Amino acid sequence: MQTLKTSASVQGNTLESDKMKAIVQDEYGSTDVLRLENVDKPVPQDNQVLVRVYASSVNAGDWHLMRGTPFLIRLMFGGILKPNIKTLGADVAGSVEAVGNDVTQFKPGDQVFGDVSEYGFGAFAEYVCVPQDALVLKPSTVPFAVAAAMPAAAMAALQALRDCGQIQPGQKVLINGASGGVGSFAVQIAKAFGTEVTGVCSTSKVEMVRSQGADHVIDYTKTDCTQAESQYDLILDAAAYRSVSDFLPALKPGGTYVMIGGATGSFFQAMLLGPWLAKRRGCNVKCLEMKPNHDDLVTVGELMVAGKIMPFIDRTFGLDEVPAAMRHVEQRQVQGKVVINIGEESPCTTAR
Repeated sequence: MQTLKTSASVQGNTLESDKMKAIVQDEYGSTDVLRLENVDKPVPQDNQVLVRVYASSVNAGDWHLMRGTPFLIRLMFGGILKPNIKTLGADVAGSVEAVGNDVTQFKPGDQVFGDVSEYGFGAFAEYVCVPQDALVLKPSTVPFAVAAAMPAAAMAALQALRDCGQIQPGQKVLINGASGGVGSFAVQIAKAFGTEVTGVCSTSKVEMVRSQGADHVIDYTKTDCTQAESQYDLILDAAAYRSVSDFLPALKPGGTYVMIGGATGSFFQAMLLGPWLAKRRGCNVKCLEMKPNHDDLVTVGELMVAGKIMPFIDRTFGLDEVPAAMRHVEQRQVQGKVVINIGEESPCTTAR
C-alpha cells in the first residue's frame, strides 16, 4: 500500500476529502464548454508531488486547446473529436501538500511554481499532481500570483531569445507584440542580456512597454516597424499576424527572425518557407517550439529574484471566472498576463 508524506494541515483532514473544484470541458468550443465542477482529487504516485494550487495564469495555448484549433493541436495532444485534456492551465504556483515515496526535491509545506503542460495541464483546479521536475521552489519574496504569471511565457521568451535568436550583448533587438505575455518578458530578458530593445505595440500600450524597459517603442498604428530606417540583429515576433517576408528587410545581413506565436498561416509560412526565405535574404528564419524544462525554470526564478523580470498583471479572476478570463485573453487586448486566483492564500497584486 502506498504511503504519502503529507503536511500537518492535510493529515487527517484534506486527504480524507476526495473531491476538489476544477474547470472541466468535455468538448471543443467557445468558453461555453467550460464549467466548474467537483471532481476527484488526484493522488500522487511515487514520483509525483501533490500541489495545492493558489494561483495560475492564462496562456494562448489554453484557448487553443479549449477550441481545438488549429487542428494540429488535436493531433499533438490527442483527442481528434473530443479533448483528452479535461482541465486546462499550464502555469501553477502553490504549496506542496503531499509527496510520493520517490520524491527527493520537495517536502510538504514547500512553496513551488512551475509549468505543468508537459504532464497533462490541469492547473485550473484546486489541486494538481505532477512529477517533481515540473516544479522549482518559489522565491519567498514573490507572491503566488506573481510566480504563477511567469513559467510558460517567461520560458518561451528566454528560449526564443537565447536558443533560437542567439542573442548577444550590444545587439539591436525588435520585439513585435511587446505588450503581450511573452513579449513583455522578452523585452525584459533582452535588456538583461545587454541589448538595445525596440518594442512594437498599439497606442494604448506604449507606456506599458516603456515601463518594461524598452529603449524605443513603435506604435504600429502610426508607424510600420518594417519600413523604419533602423535594422536589427534580431527580430522576435510574438504577434505574428503579418507575413514573415514583411519583416526580413528590417534585418541586418545575417540577422535572425524568430516567430513565437500568432496566426496559423504565418506560422506555417515561417515553418515551410522559412529556409527558402532565409537563403534568399541572407538571414535566419526560425520558429520557437517551447519546451518546459527544470533548468530554464530555475533561470526564470533567478531572474525574478534579481529583479530583472517581473510580470505586468493585466487583470485577475477567480477559479469560477475562468471562462471570462479566457474571453478576455481571446480578445487580444491584454497587457502582460491574466492571473487566476485559487484559494485564500493567493494574494495577487499588479506587478510593475
